[in-house]
Formats: sequence, C-alpha cells, structure tokens
Amino acid sequence: MASTKEQLRELIERLPDDCTVEEVQYHLYVQQKVERGLQEVRDGRVLSQEAVERRMAKWTDK
Repeated sequence: MASTKEQLRELIERLPDDCTVEEVQYHLYVQQKVERGLQEVRDGRVLSQEAVERRMAKWTDK
C-alpha cells in the first residue's frame, strides 16, 4: 500500500495542469470514499440487493 504522500503524488500526476484546488479536493474526497467502500467490502460489511430493497421499501412506503 502506497503512503498517503505517494497517493497524493499519483493523484496530482493524473490531473490536468490547470486544475483548481477545489478539483483536487473533490478528487481526494472521491478517492477516500471509494477506498472506504472497498475496505467495508473486504471487512464483510455489505448488504445484499434484497436487504437494500427491503430497507428502501420502508422509507418509500412501498
């Protein structure tokens, strides 16, 4: 696993030269959320499609 500094370097290299600080922040945010989701999958903290549909049905009164 790459260090945080290395991950930042790789991200910055992928972005266009004229990107804004806000764009860098957005990409960092998205990357963090994806990594968190992948870790949750690895840890087994996931729901089946059926379980999600049951929960959603309660919220939408289906």
